[in-house]
Amino acid sequence: MRQVIRDLQESKIREVANAGLGRSDVLAFWFGESDETTPAFVRQAAIDALNSGDTFYTHNLGLPELREAIAGYMTASHGASHGEVKTERIAVTTGGVSALMLAMQALINAGDEVVVLTPIWPNLTAQPVILGAELRCVSLMPKDGAWVLDMAALLRAVTPQTKLLILNSPNNPTGWTLTRDEQAQILAHCRRTGTWVLADEVYERLYFKAPAAGVAGAVVCAPSFLDVAQADDRLVVAHSFSKSFLMTGWRLGWLVLPEAMTAQVGKLIEFNTSCASGFVQRAALVALQRQDEITPALVAHLQTCRDTLVPLLQALPGVQLQTPPGGMYAFFRLAGHDDSLATAKRLVVEAGLGLAPGEAFGPEAQGWLRWCFASQDPQRLLQGVLRLRDWLAGPGSAPS
Repeated sequence: MRQVIRDLQESKIREVANAGLGRSDVLAFWFGESDETTPAFVRQAAIDALNSGDTFYTHNLGLPELREAIAGYMTASHGASHGEVKTERIAVTTGGVSALMLAMQALINAGDEVVVLTPIWPNLTAQPVILGAELRCVSLMPKDGAWVLDMAALLRAVTPQTKLLILNSPNNPTGWTLTRDEQAQILAHCRRTGTWVLADEVYERLYFKAPAAGVAGAVVCAPSFLDVAQADDRLVVAHSFSKSFLMTGWRLGWLVLPEAMTAQVGKLIEFNTSCASGFVQRAALVALQRQDEITPALVAHLQTCRDTLVPLLQALPGVQLQTPPGGMYAFFRLAGHDDSLATAKRLVVEAGLGLAPGEAFGPEAQGWLRWCFASQDPQRLLQGVLRLRDWLAGPGSAPS
């Protein structure tokens, strides 16, 4: 067994969740997914595909019709600045996690320097380490309960020795979201240093901003590197059907690549998973074709959930939190409770409340907690806040 694998830390989110196993009384907000099931018409598409015998291998890069539909979706979202996103730039993957790992396998050699902007979902710091890269983390900075980018610090960290820069925006866990101007600055700098950019943009549709004036019917999403990049830039963008289409368990994602890179990633897919399941791709095709029936309503509901939860948390003593512009998480600091893993475990046992510990996303997030507000019933959020309030007020709440 490679020592780097032995040294990998197990998920601290799973560690907290394991503390609540078998307890039906725990209100769980620890995992990054909605508790709403995939729409019936998407599920039916998979059933129909299975019933028609769609149980065979597909092309490494995905069904041609699905790749074409994804390209059209990306063009509708980001084609205004630099034109059509061609089908030849799309690779379908077995989940967003696989998309990210494939991109890193394609770009990173052992010993290469990789810069990651943190706090971030822990897979994005573990994957480069697994591949033998030298990892450098640059942190967002907390300010009055929000997280902000020190652009100068990031640009100083990315040098000609930096092979890859990894960013996630809208960010899990903080909700921080890059502006288009910031993306343009970062991309221009990486062009000068010869650094590849891997942008995890799986939350781009979970963005709480009204459409621009005079753009009725436009796809509303967070700023993307695709809005400022040329097709042949050293840029890979990772996406997933999980969050915006309520398809977490289906394990389907995609990459937007420079066209010259696509066939090479196809080879990697062959040696990793061979291909994504055909019946899952058929379901995803229907999800894309009918996305107007899924995503806008989901985003509106998530905004209601966010606007229910955040003020309630802000009213609690010792809570530092700003309203996140994107994603599905409230990321807050709880004064006096600086060990986030211990606090999260205590909340499960003593309050029946399941949150993710901030330290799971990087040491700079120690003392913070992540609350996924993607709840079908916003009343669950209220119940959770009441449990947190009572725990903070109770005799057992003093930090150990």
